[in-house]
Parts: sequence; C-alpha cells; structure tokens
Amino acid sequence: MDHHSPLFMPGAKEKKLLQREAQEREKRTRQSPMERGIMDVAHQLQVGLMYMKTRDLFPEEIFYDCVDTLRYLVEQDRKAFLYALAFLRDEPSWVRHAVQVAGQLADMLLARDPHDPHVREAVLGALLHTLGKPLLIGPQLPSLKVNMSPAQKDILRGHVTALLDKLQRLDWIPSPTCREVIENANERLDGSGYPAGKRGDALSDRVRLVSAIKAINRLLHSRNGIPPRAPLDAYRLVNDAAAAYDKTVLVEYIQAYGLYPIGSLAKFSGGFLAWVKDIDGKGMPIKVSVVKNLRFPDTNISSELSSGDFSQIGKLEDIVNPTDYGIKVLKA
Repeated sequence: MDHHSPLFMPGAKEKKLLQREAQEREKRTRQSPMERGIMDVAHQLQVGLMYMKTRDLFPEEIFYDCVDTLRYLVEQDRKAFLYALAFLRDEPSWVRHAVQVAGQLADMLLARDPHDPHVREAVLGALLHTLGKPLLIGPQLPSLKVNMSPAQKDILRGHVTALLDKLQRLDWIPSPTCREVIENANERLDGSGYPAGKRGDALSDRVRLVSAIKAINRLLHSRNGIPPRAPLDAYRLVNDAAAAYDKTVLVEYIQAYGLYPIGSLAKFSGGFLAWVKDIDGKGMPIKVSVVKNLRFPDTNISSELSSGDFSQIGKLEDIVNPTDYGIKVLKA
C-alpha cells in the first residue's frame, strides 16, 4: 500500500512554490542561450545590490562578470543580443534600464572601435549608475514602482550621490572612466541635467553617448504612468531637445537601431502583431516572429517569417506598445 506520511504531503504554499519552480524551468527551456545570458546578467545585478545592502560588501567580481558577459554576448551575435535585451520586461525597471543601456553602450562603443580599452569600464559605469535608486528606498520613498510625487522625484534625483557615497563607505574606488559614466550619465549639454548641471565641453564624447542612449531608453518604456513612445516619437523628442543632447550621437543611434528596432513589436495591415527579429542596412524589418492575429485576439501564434513572406501579414504600419494588446512576454 502506498502510504504518504502527512509530513511529506505538500501544503498549498509548497504546491504553489513547486508550480512556480516548474513554470520557471519551462520558461528557461524555451529561452535561447542568448536570452538566458541576458536574464542571468539582470539576476546577478540584483544579487550584487543585495551584497551591497545587506553585507556591506562591494562584489566587484559579480559586476565585472556582468560586464564581460554583455561584451561576450554582443560579440557572439549582435542581432540575437539586441533581440534578447528586449526580453527584460518583467524585471524591476531600474534593472531593465541598467542592463539595456549598458548593453547598447557596449554595442555602440564596440562598433566605433572594437579595440577601445575603455569599453569595459564605461559599460561597468552604465550598469552601476542606476544602483543608487534602490539604495534610496525608505520611509519617504517606499517603492520605485509608484507614480511619484514631486518630493519623491526630488529624492530620486539624489541616486548618483547615494551610490557614490555607498561606494566610498564600501572602500571601492571606481576607475576614472567608470566614475565619469556613473557621475555624468544624467548630465545634459545645456546644463539642465543633474546632479551637477554640467554643460557642453565638460561632458566627454562617451558621456554624450550614454546620455542619449538613456534618454531614448526612458522614452521607449512606460514610467510614472506615462505610456511608452514609438521609436520615431522618441527620436523626435530627443532631437527637439537639441540643446540637451548631441545631434551627431542621435544620428549614430538611429543608424544603429533604425525606426523599427530589433525586439520591438510591429503591427501589420493584415491585423498581425510580430516581434522584429532582424533589420536590413536601411533599418527595415527583414525577419519577424508573428505572435498575434488581432481578428482572433485570444489565440497566440508563434511563426517566423522572412521579408519575402510579409505579404501574408500585410504592410508594416507601426511599432506598438505590447501591453495595449495584452502581450506580456516575448517568446523565443
């Protein structure tokens, strides 16, 4: 007779936990090695923060490992790397922002000069830059997820100072390149940035690149109740704030990622939604993963098409917000 001791009968809590673990395992098996690599970087970044907050240690090895992984992945397969970066939809927004900005910075710096000796430290600076935000969570700023009051936004503007103070207390001295990116990523050419309101020539070429990548990334994602912008709108807004950002960097960014960036959700005239998986030299999609036919909104599709077959789904119309269509997770 098969007899289970009550001690080993899983309760509701354990069942839920086992179920979640099984779902996580299944999700990971569906992910490509590239997607798993990006997810691991996001996870390790949060582990690193935990060391800083709870153990008063700066886990240098963990953070450098994240940087080296990003560089390795972008050099392995740039297009697959950019597609995988867009998978960071369920992470806390500071994590998503940090990994996507650092990933694109690595991509653009390596495109400029594959032998640039400053890439590693610059990417580390971009990755660490937003760590000050979760360090500020406390009674006056209970969460980073809420729509913030002006007073809370003011507190958040101190995140760079909070991070540098924490690094000092942990006896970790960033290299000049790393420190430059941490300190200046939010500065603007016209002095409208923070924390120091630096202007023009005080900001290096590298910092001008980081600040444009960060500004575009913020606009492409919803935050503080503001819905995300389509890439073209984001580029227009940065272009209209021409005194704040370097126009040549904006042009370089648009040439690198196009109006239909890899990893964005495109709507086609036949009523189909598809993730952009690859673009040509002119920035036009040439490979997509079709996930939805809007005539049958309750049915998910997973079908890869190349540009020769786009006639099946109609003309490319626009880039849309996945949450408007109830599309939560990017599927491989």
